[in-house]
Amino acid sequence: MNSVLLDPARLERPDTLVRHEPFPFMVAHGQLPDEARGELDRDFPGYREAGFFPYDPADCGPSVNALVEQLTQPAFASAIGRHLGIDNLGSYPTLVTICRWLNKRHGTIHTDSKSKVATALLYLNAQWPDTSNGCLRFLERIDNIDAMLAPQVQPLYGEFAVFKRADNSFHGHLPFEGERRVIQVAWLVSEEAKARKTKRGKFSRAFKGLVGVLDKKLGAGRDRNASHRD
Repeated sequence: MNSVLLDPARLERPDTLVRHEPFPFMVAHGQLPDEARGELDRDFPGYREAGFFPYDPADCGPSVNALVEQLTQPAFASAIGRHLGIDNLGSYPTLVTICRWLNKRHGTIHTDSKSKVATALLYLNAQWPDTSNGCLRFLERIDNIDAMLAPQVQPLYGEFAVFKRADNSFHGHLPFEGERRVIQVAWLVSEEAKARKTKRGKFSRAFKGLVGVLDKKLGAGRDRNASHRD
């Protein structure tokens, strides 16, 4: 495995897009080495439920754990902060969540909570269908998904999007259901905010797991009933 999965120097690529109005955001392409694709694909957590889950090293293989470690390094955060005009971004606590699957309820336009200083999204899909559905959009307005401030971001391997949280940092995507691999890092205003969000995330994960178990049991029951009717 390439020991340097994320290099702050790649943020300086000529095709990196940085905007400061109406809120600071950056879209950087090609942020992961091609030779790491296979290992990151293999080591990505095998979640079955849709949504973002709190990062747990036990869910991931070594390359994904290494990637998360590098994503959350203060030096990498500070490089992001310099582009977005955020002083000492690396000094803020981080919260990492990982998503493998989405359902059509996700993607509603929002700004993120005031407990966040900035949010980064690193995508890892090997391919994406010929659709705008599920592609991240930075937006001028909260009531118009087509009011894009920049080209939408396909969730393909190595695409990296990051923004400073503001009252008008509108973003979202068109409804999509399917596999959409992303690692999200949020830099939070305090350790208290991190503890609160971590507790909430663990509860949500336990609830989704319970729902998944119940769905399987109900599905098995339906299958048995169907076979009896046959």
